[in-house]
Amino acid sequence: MNLPNILTLSRIVMIPVFVVVFYLPVEWRYVVSAAIFALAGATDWLDGYLARKLDQSTPFGAFLDPVADKLMVAVALTVLVEEHHSVILTLPAVIIIGREIVISALREWMAEMGSRASVAVSYIGKIKTTAQMGAIVMLLAFPPGVAWAYVGTVLLYLAAALTLWSMVLYLKAAWPDLFPAAGHAPAPESANAEVIKE
Repeated sequence: MNLPNILTLSRIVMIPVFVVVFYLPVEWRYVVSAAIFALAGATDWLDGYLARKLDQSTPFGAFLDPVADKLMVAVALTVLVEEHHSVILTLPAVIIIGREIVISALREWMAEMGSRASVAVSYIGKIKTTAQMGAIVMLLAFPPGVAWAYVGTVLLYLAAALTLWSMVLYLKAAWPDLFPAAGHAPAPESANAEVIKE
């Protein structure tokens, strides 16, 4: 256990705290829950930076980091859907959460097949993450009907569109293993040279 891993675990610990704060019967719940989510996002950047800087990357950290990220985002989107009671917000939330389920299942299948299709980290993933984090913070901080909540919704649609785009790139890279030519086994890892992240 090292500092980067402790920071990653702290994001998971923040989840129940975040949920409790969001449902408190007080006005400041919006701002404080948004601050907790923003803090979780900051630890996501910090644990990765420290792992590289201190050379403390571990298999446990590599496994836990994306799990913590996806849990925090899924929980935040779930409480927002319940809060807004709107199909306008539900649609991008379903797209984002659904994409994560599809890609997680695909990654598990690829690992079992001994293959790893990937798409290099690009500006798409970075813009998607920035839009997604900004959207969720805005939507948490401002209740439905406030102008900034509409801005957050627009950003969430942008994140959802980029999420679908990155999923298409992922599926394109995995396609040879999903649908191998007749009589040919799925391509080994070395054959799929592109590397996937996001």
